[in-house]
Amino acid sequence: MDTTRLAEGLHDHTAAFAGAVTGADPETRVPTCPDWPLRVLVGHIGQAHRWAASIVGSGPSPVPDPFDADPGSPEKWSDWLLQGAAELEDAILAADETPVWTFFGPQPARFWLRRMAHDTTVHHADAAFATGAAFDVAPDLAGDAISEWLEILADPATATLNPAFAQLRGTGQTLRLAPDDGPGWLITRTPDGVRWTHAPGPADATLAGPVRDLLLVLTRRLPADRVRVTGDHALAEHWLAHTAA
Repeated sequence: MDTTRLAEGLHDHTAAFAGAVTGADPETRVPTCPDWPLRVLVGHIGQAHRWAASIVGSGPSPVPDPFDADPGSPEKWSDWLLQGAAELEDAILAADETPVWTFFGPQPARFWLRRMAHDTTVHHADAAFATGAAFDVAPDLAGDAISEWLEILADPATATLNPAFAQLRGTGQTLRLAPDDGPGWLITRTPDGVRWTHAPGPADATLAGPVRDLLLVLTRRLPADRVRVTGDHALAEHWLAHTAA
C-alpha cells in the first residue's frame, strides 16, 4: 500500500476516532481495552502519533505510558488528535525513504505511517465499541492491516518483545484467513516462528468472513464466532489466545 493511501487511512480513522469520542464521558470504560477509560485511549492515540513523529525526526525514545498522556479537556480532543496525525504525516513526508529506527531494525520512515494508520484503525474500533458509534474500515486498509500484523508476528524480534508470541511456534500447523472477497492468508506455524503467504490451498483451520471482521477477530476486538470457523477449532482458539494486540 502506497504512502498516499496510508496517509488517507491515518487521517480518516483519526477523524472518525475523534468523532466517536466527541461528547462521551472521559471515564467510560473501553470494553476491548478493559484496563483503560476512554480518556486513556484518546491519550494513547495522540501520544503514539507524536511519539512516532519524534522517532522519524530525531531518533528512538522510550515507549510512552498511555496513562501519562494529556489529551486536554474533552472539547479539545478532536483538534489535538488531528494535530498529532498531521505531525506524523509531515514527519514521514519530510523523511521520504530515509531509514529510521523501528523495533525490527532500520526501515524506511513509512514504516511508522503504516504502523500508526493500522493501530489507529483498530483503536477506532475500540472507541466505537465503547461509545456506541458506528465503525467501518475500507477493505484495502483492513487487508493491509492484516498483512502488516502477520509481518510483525513473523519477525523473530517480536517474541522478544512479548513472550506470548513465542507460543505461536509449531510443527507445521496451518491456519487460513479467507475473506469473502480478495486473496486470503495462509499461516504456517513452524519451529522457528510464524510464516505466511497469500498462496491458495487447504489449511488445518480456516476463519472466513468479511475482511473487516477478520481483522477485528484477529486483533481480538470481536469474538471468533463473528466469522466462520472450520477445521481444527482448538488450533484457531490457541492462535487467537496468543495474538492479542
